[in-house]
Amino acid sequence: METYTLVVLLLAATIRVATPLILASLAGLFSERSGVIALGLEGMMLGAAFASAAVSATTGSVWLGLGAGIGAAMLLALLLAFACVTQRGDQVVAAMAINIVVAGLAPTLALAWFDLGGQTPQLEGAHQRFTELVWPWAAQARRVPMPGLVYAELISGHNLLVYLAAALVPLSAWVLYRTRFGLRIRAVGENPTAVDAAGLSVAGLRYQAVLISGALCGVAGTYLSTAASSGFVHDMTAGKGYLALAALIFGKWRPGPTLGACLLFAFTDALATRLQGVALPLVGVIPVQFILALPYALTVLLLAGFVGRAIAPKAIGVPYTKEK
Repeated sequence: METYTLVVLLLAATIRVATPLILASLAGLFSERSGVIALGLEGMMLGAAFASAAVSATTGSVWLGLGAGIGAAMLLALLLAFACVTQRGDQVVAAMAINIVVAGLAPTLALAWFDLGGQTPQLEGAHQRFTELVWPWAAQARRVPMPGLVYAELISGHNLLVYLAAALVPLSAWVLYRTRFGLRIRAVGENPTAVDAAGLSVAGLRYQAVLISGALCGVAGTYLSTAASSGFVHDMTAGKGYLALAALIFGKWRPGPTLGACLLFAFTDALATRLQGVALPLVGVIPVQFILALPYALTVLLLAGFVGRAIAPKAIGVPYTKEK
């Protein structure tokens, strides 16, 4: 029974860790399906994490914080779209520039505004943070380990943004594969010339896709600072934007497999946290550095040898110039 409880708790932690990865990978899905490389996920998430925590701490409203996080990420997405779509700049360079600028600007602003060593004030209470939502009879169900513990820990007990991320996976799949807008987004990432010949704006569609990407990154960044944590700290994304992009590639630019990749990466992260300080038979205590590197090592291993042939959208990374 103890093993069963540990497994359920590990799976619950996996869901929480996977949430920002799922949101960011969906953001990358819209961007890359339209032909714009999604290397800016890290910077947009970090900018949103800072903006949401700063506004939530200042105003005392987590909803205003969520709006600020989404707004900040969409502003960065707009800047990225202007550089890549309007100015036809190098998409990799533009995205990395945004990541680097935000990584330095966010803690600098936090230091200037709050004078807390590059952090925001601690967020407290349900008015400043997204707290756990306890479903009906969850406390009673906990007394019955099987299946009550599954209901109490895996279904109940998560914050609103976790449930939102779960709902956005089928919604994103429906939008991309069952709507006219989704068809156009996928078409502009495969053959922008044909889209232009049909009388549609290639730039307009790519702007829309990148702005959707920014909005989703805004929710992901807000989750990091106002749900998973209680404030902004330096480099709190810790490469999650790049992990989300790796999950997107591993999932071959499809929502379902990408969700599976996010859960796999999150499981290794949650497992690594559980293994810290634990002595294993014949091995002893595993060094913390090795444990922390597990999710990233798995990413490299999967992408290098087990992902198979992943075919990206044909027009990704290629600026479109309208033929005269």
